[in-house]
Amino acid sequence: MARDITHRYIDPFAQIWLGAARRIGLRVERTPDAYAATDGGGTLAIGNDKTLDADDSLAQMIFHELCHSLVEGEDSFRKPDWGMDNTGLDHDWREHACLRTQWVLAGRHGLRGVFAPTTDFRAFWDALSGDVLADRTDPSVQSAIAAIRRAEHPPWAPHLNLALAASARIAAEAAAFTPEPDVLWTAVTARPRHPTGLHAGDASGTCG
Repeated sequence: MARDITHRYIDPFAQIWLGAARRIGLRVERTPDAYAATDGGGTLAIGNDKTLDADDSLAQMIFHELCHSLVEGEDSFRKPDWGMDNTGLDHDWREHACLRTQWVLAGRHGLRGVFAPTTDFRAFWDALSGDVLADRTDPSVQSAIAAIRRAEHPPWAPHLNLALAASARIAAEAAAFTPEPDVLWTAVTARPRHPTGLHAGDASGTCG
């Protein structure tokens, strides 16, 4: 006898980031025709699973695109592909700014390994270490600093930080059940602590 199916399964990470994108103002659609693209009208197209690498995820893709929006500013929601031109002379430093932003925000939750990019700029990401915002003469650093500040304001706040915190909780639990060294959950690291003793990202606001 056939049964009535009343629910469908969605990967928890995907659910978190689809919901975060929706709250921030984006509709996410999967497509075989693009890796990642925005139409300037509120739609973010992400490649379907067949277009992604084995260590990639819908969650990471959405997070990466949101970091692009942080770098480019709120006006970028009304521009195709955040107003970026991947053939332009300034494309590389804008991508670097996005990755610096991604490094800092993911690092606050121990998620750098889980949310590492899988694009041609992965070599730049892998070379990042220490204070990635130290060189204030670098335009990508200047833009990343502005982007990280924007993350504390609407439309990104509080949804982006809530999604990162929820992802960190799930990732930590999954890591505890993962003996295989080649599974991505093993890349989860301990969340850094603020001098107050709180984990980074536990509270909103800034010191001083």
